[in-house]
Amino acid sequence: MEVAHNKKIYFLSDFHLGAPNAAESLVREKKIIRFLEEIKNDAEQIFIVGDLFDFWYEYKKVVPKGHVRILGKLAELTDAGIPIHFFVGNHDMWMKDYFQKELNIPVYFEPVPFEFNGKKFLVGHGDGLGPGDHGYKFIKKIFRNKASSWLFGILPPYLGMGIAHYFSRKSRAQTGQTNEIFLGEDREWLIIYCKEVLQKKFFDYLVFGHRHLPIDFKLNAGTEQESRYINLGDWIQYFSYAVFDGNNLELKYYTAPA
Repeated sequence: MEVAHNKKIYFLSDFHLGAPNAAESLVREKKIIRFLEEIKNDAEQIFIVGDLFDFWYEYKKVVPKGHVRILGKLAELTDAGIPIHFFVGNHDMWMKDYFQKELNIPVYFEPVPFEFNGKKFLVGHGDGLGPGDHGYKFIKKIFRNKASSWLFGILPPYLGMGIAHYFSRKSRAQTGQTNEIFLGEDREWLIIYCKEVLQKKFFDYLVFGHRHLPIDFKLNAGTEQESRYINLGDWIQYFSYAVFDGNNLELKYYTAPA
């Protein structure tokens, strides 16, 4: 696909709406909506790369309470003809077809390749990729299992959502007290994963979220096969995002007041 003149592609992730409480989440939600309003005139496409919500479950007949502002803004953007892509994160993995049917937003459960202006992108949330973290990978398989989703769904929403929010409160997104630091090339598991991917197929940009730390790291630096791993950070502490102008992908920060 070709990016039109004066148009851009935006990448954002890890809003964790609902955390740490309704009042603080609402402040962040309004800030995100303000950002989306500001970019709508030059946005060719928008990628939301996981963990839009701190928890989400799609009941067959029930929509989780809250977040009406962000859902309305996403509907407004797609109605205006701006494609939005949504990648499931580890906090909102129980997506079904609500986004597709109500918002006209495709939902992806694994990393997906894209190409814009001849530049090759690999985009995904990032959870469970790379070496190690076997405990989480095992849990992820259980939760992604259709039987697990069905069993949770037969709980009354009041009980099910209460249990989910109890465990979610223990996460780093809820406390907001964990200062992520760059662990180094040999210990950042998404960098290791990107290197493994590049051994099989070339991408100019490998774009992920989940890490909650903005990262722009060169892979195969100084060679003809140089790539960049971009981590989008979050909208809890950094309010960071990436934008592709048709030639280059740049990591940026939204500094407007809440």
